[in-house]
Amino acid sequence: MLVVAVVLFVLALAAVGCGVAALIGRLPRNRWVGIRTPHTMRSDAAFRVANKVAAPTTITAGVLLGVGGFAAIAFDGMLATIGVVVAVIAGVITAGNGGTLGNRAAEAITASAGAGGCGHSCGSCSLKDTCAPS
Repeated sequence: MLVVAVVLFVLALAAVGCGVAALIGRLPRNRWVGIRTPHTMRSDAAFRVANKVAAPTTITAGVLLGVGGFAAIAFDGMLATIGVVVAVIAGVITAGNGGTLGNRAAEAITASAGAGGCGHSCGSCSLKDTCAPS
């Protein structure tokens, strides 16, 4: 179980590091870490916002992986296995939920960027005839 603990600690450190970098806005748009969906990769601003939204859950997922690593060291037998499995599943679900929230934030940014200056509130706009699709 020592190897499992080391792997979980390394993954936990990576997740917490990426989460902190995203939270403070220092995670650049790249091909390897962060939320990389079509919406987040459209612009640096969308990538930054999506990862900032997902940062707390990414950090939490890293903490959960660290708890799993601790469980692998502290317990023996079936209890260690259960602790590791529960921590990994909880970490993956937590990170996935954060990724979903981040993608939704990026989707909102890319949708508003394509909406134009008026935001498509044509019902009360005096220029509604100029905004109508042709």
